[in-house]
Amino acid sequence: MLAPDVRFEGFTSRDWERVLELFRPARPKGKPRDPDRPQGGIIAVHAGGKLHKLLHTRVGRLRLDELAPDWPVPVAELANRHHASWALSVEAGALEAVMDGFGERLRPEDDLTAQILLLGGLFREQAERGRIDLWPDRLRTARGNRLPLPTATMVGRSLDMICQVGRTMLLGLFDGGELWTCVALSRGERGFDLVLGPEELRRELGLLSGDMRRDHRHLARLVARRTSPLSFGCFADYRTFRALEVDPTPGAWAVAVAVRDVVLDPVPAAMALPLALDAGRAAWGAIRGIASRLDATGMLAPTLAALRDRALGDRKLGDLLGFDPLELLRKLLSREQ
Repeated sequence: MLAPDVRFEGFTSRDWERVLELFRPARPKGKPRDPDRPQGGIIAVHAGGKLHKLLHTRVGRLRLDELAPDWPVPVAELANRHHASWALSVEAGALEAVMDGFGERLRPEDDLTAQILLLGGLFREQAERGRIDLWPDRLRTARGNRLPLPTATMVGRSLDMICQVGRTMLLGLFDGGELWTCVALSRGERGFDLVLGPEELRRELGLLSGDMRRDHRHLARLVARRTSPLSFGCFADYRTFRALEVDPTPGAWAVAVAVRDVVLDPVPAAMALPLALDAGRAAWGAIRGIASRLDATGMLAPTLAALRDRALGDRKLGDLLGFDPLELLRKLLSREQ
């Protein structure tokens, strides 16, 4: 994904903090923060059915006396006993197996994306063998199945649909009359060779109107002038963007785009249809909710379902790309407490 000679320009330490904040786990909107919530993590290392080490990320190394007689202990209970927000149980030698497999399967032509996906797949292999156990497992669905990890081919195909060589994709987030942060990725022949931040752009943007729906045009033109023509631009108030990252409501992103809480400009043709269909599904969900209150007998339900299927079908963004990036993001960033 990143070119070997990639350049990072226009970032201050504050800008980097804001970019990282976008990927900090958060609670869905409406869920209050629990002041007594568990904090930190607990890591247990075991071998041969015996507990060897126990470490709390906030307290440090713990005594084994109380826990060792009860071993093995499920990771959820392990976290509960030590008032931790997450728990990791690792069999001795599992991490070495991951790194050995990484060295064996890594190819000279693998870029950073391929390396990250390979490493993630190796960790999952050890987890499926029962040698690594993590709680909470954010990549599990309600049915207990794990969300599939994308392959390097899927990621490459998705990038080709969204940002072709010689083009730029841009994320711009606003806070009232301020450019809160932005990240522009310009794609060259060998990958993204320029990552441009907001510091230098703020001076050229000047005063903003405070309306993201208008201000985004100035940012888009400025970035295109500094890098290359945009193939994809996503603009929003940063609070709206953070809320959408963990919003479990079906079609939440598409509805936000439809009402222009999120502005996509330009939007690749390959993404336009799935987004429109998701917005349509959300609208049908609202209609069905109203109908269920008016139609106590349920006589209208089959008719509404047939109309929905005929109009919308089952096509989704995940079907187009081979994986659902928004669901993967939500699973990774959602925090219940």
